Amino acid sequence: MSEQISKPYVLRAAEKIYLNVCKIKDEDLLDNEKAIENFIKTDDYDKLCSGEFHNEWLNIVKSNGNIDPGTNQKIPDETLRLLEIQRDTMMKELIKIPKLYDAKNHQLIELSKKAYNFLWRMCESYELWCRETKQENLITLKIID
Repeated sequence: MSEQISKPYVLRAAEKIYLNVCKIKDEDLLDNEKAIENFIKTDDYDKLCSGEFHNEWLNIVKSNGNIDPGTNQKIPDETLRLLEIQRDTMMKELIKIPKLYDAKNHQLIELSKKAYNFLWRMCESYELWCRETKQENLITLKIID
């Protein structure tokens, strides 16, 4: 049995994206590109682009004296600031795409490409961490290969 490796807190969002894309890919039998495109249409994506994903967890941690309820470890202030920067970056990079929009709208097409590219990079970062920590079994999308 392998030892549990603790993930850096800044990897939580990347893992959330990665696992959701994997689920969509498997359930709908899609390639990586289509699975990421479909992830953009989910409530989990909306939580990431609105900041709600980070805010929910940060509020719990801060109300608990900066103690992570999952590990019972104190999270340094610098890490919390990094998570806030990550949240703000995600809110800038991931825009809420209207469920129905005119495909001819060039601005929306460009914004959705920007969001797609950001999600792809988040998935890459998760796989790179998996490889770095020798957890190849967690790599299912094989984006970095």
